[in-house]
Amino acid sequence: MNIQDTINVLRKELNDHNYRYYVLDDPIISDAEYDRLLRELQVLENEHPEYITADSPTQRVGARPLEAFGTIQHRIPMMSLANAMSVDEILNFHEQIMRRLGAERQIEYVVEPKLDGLAVELIYENGQFVSGSTRGDGTTGENITQNLKTIRGIPLSLRTESQPAPELLEVRGEVFIRKNNFKKLNNQREAAGEPVFANPRNAAAGSLRQLDSNITATRPLSFFCYQAGALEGVHFTSHMEFLSTLKDWGFPVNPEIKKVNNIDGAISCHKELETRRNVLPYEIDGSVIKVNDYALQEALGVRSRSPRWAIAGKFKAQQETTIIENIVLSVGRTGAVTPVAKLRPVKVGGVIVSNVTLHNQDEINRKDIRIDDTVLIQRAGDVIPQVVKVITEKRPLNSRPFQMTNKCPECGHEVHTPEGEAVARCQNLSCAAQVKRRIEHFVSKNAMDIDGLGEKLIDQLVEKKLVHSFDDLYRLVADQLAALDRMAEKSAANIILAIEKSKQTTFHRFIYALGIRNVGEHVSKVLEKAFDGDISAFMSANVEELEAIDEVGPVVADTIVKFWADDENVKVVNNCFNLGITLEKNINKTEQIFKDKTFVFTGSLESMTRKEAKEIVESLGGRASASVSTKTDYVIAGAGAGSKFKKAVELGVTILSEKEFQDMLK
Repeated sequence: MNIQDTINVLRKELNDHNYRYYVLDDPIISDAEYDRLLRELQVLENEHPEYITADSPTQRVGARPLEAFGTIQHRIPMMSLANAMSVDEILNFHEQIMRRLGAERQIEYVVEPKLDGLAVELIYENGQFVSGSTRGDGTTGENITQNLKTIRGIPLSLRTESQPAPELLEVRGEVFIRKNNFKKLNNQREAAGEPVFANPRNAAAGSLRQLDSNITATRPLSFFCYQAGALEGVHFTSHMEFLSTLKDWGFPVNPEIKKVNNIDGAISCHKELETRRNVLPYEIDGSVIKVNDYALQEALGVRSRSPRWAIAGKFKAQQETTIIENIVLSVGRTGAVTPVAKLRPVKVGGVIVSNVTLHNQDEINRKDIRIDDTVLIQRAGDVIPQVVKVITEKRPLNSRPFQMTNKCPECGHEVHTPEGEAVARCQNLSCAAQVKRRIEHFVSKNAMDIDGLGEKLIDQLVEKKLVHSFDDLYRLVADQLAALDRMAEKSAANIILAIEKSKQTTFHRFIYALGIRNVGEHVSKVLEKAFDGDISAFMSANVEELEAIDEVGPVVADTIVKFWADDENVKVVNNCFNLGITLEKNINKTEQIFKDKTFVFTGSLESMTRKEAKEIVESLGGRASASVSTKTDYVIAGAGAGSKFKKAVELGVTILSEKEFQDMLK
């Protein structure tokens, strides 16, 4: 046997052992023996580097450190899941599905443990792992390809003995650390005098975000697949069929995943997982319940941020007791004055909690919360800390009731609780705390994206009365910034450049930046489309006109009208335009030739990338989908079109060549 054959045999043997260990959970050699085989392969590859390949097991050990992560755009957004905090909410989820499908039928569900790790996406082309990323904001994630390669449970090339590799395979999953490995990792760090990790999730997230993948390679990271992204050259009819095929391709899939025949079975699985939560070898914070049938998933569709065919059933939160040492008031950008309990720090579900919001005076009175009380706290949904109840048996004689004042703690202005609301608000729009928080929001990345204007610098600008509202940012000069604490001339000049650059923005970014109550990023984009980017029409719209817009309800419409009824708000916005802000027009209704039409692209395009083609379709009012269904209007078939082309033929969907698509555009 020659050297190259020996290397190939060793690679296959090591990959087979990885498959048995991580996928089948049935190893047949010891860790020490595996390490000896790996070292033998490393020696041979070092002596004969011409035979090293990207999918060799030796290539998991790490690469040269990066200076920063790049980004990868997800072909299909990685959406979050709606939460069900009780069995009743799970039943309500099922009832909504039945209503939407419009007929009585039995729904098969798949129930999966909801791992407490970090969501990632892996991309394979023709069976080879080419890139991987974090979920990020759901649309764009960080490129952590080198770090993902170090995880032995992730195949670098697909096994194709029983199923050929597709042209494109996107796999979503969770990177996590098992409980026993987490304990060992913290023991090692403690022995080395390094700070320990708070919980397995933090350890996994921190490990994956190392710029040096050699560090990641030393961390005991595990991986389970749970969802498909974009697929080409392969077709599945159900989620369980997809998961089963993933195992054949060499991916680890959680053995706790179960298919059930109805919602009662799903609820039973959810309850059973909760009873076994603490004995499972990894942390979970709930279950995920999904409709199994892909055709039904397609029919149900998605909301703006989550699919209608899946829900996260949350477990009862972990609870601890501690003492309220003080209650202070905090003022937000909308003027909301919120009481916050300062706690004796306590670890809840692996996280140190020292502050918890008490929401409002009514909530304090209802629970009879006092300073010096011993309280039971929990992380609601395992995320947001909250006070469950006061343990009155431990209440000291000198405990102090708390009563919110009618004066703002920041500016001394009157605090008012609007009729029908429980939240008290400072009425002074010039209140320093509100101004600071509003400016922070205005300059944030998804708003005006003014780099360099951080919290401490904004605090100085407001306190020195250089900035009173958004428009004042565009009056700043470099000398004013350079005179502030810890601000050099070069830094000041860079910030002025960033402010100048921000003047060219879009309608939806500017509207989101204004911080109108109930108007987030998504609603801002809805409004941009509805008003064709015309800010004057938006400013003068009445409640009826706004409510006529899909996804804008009466509450949102009312807050928008009230915002523009305030002369000061109108003045600030007009000042911004007079100082140079311009809004690019992204949408032209006269060109919405693809309105309500759904396109699917398959194969290779010559004149443009698929991403560019999808952006063109969306800019002209259409929708670009990743899969073919009866709702698809057109399939654009490029060179090498695969399973999507075949499915389009079966369903009778109109198929166009790239040239015919170009002719439509003309």
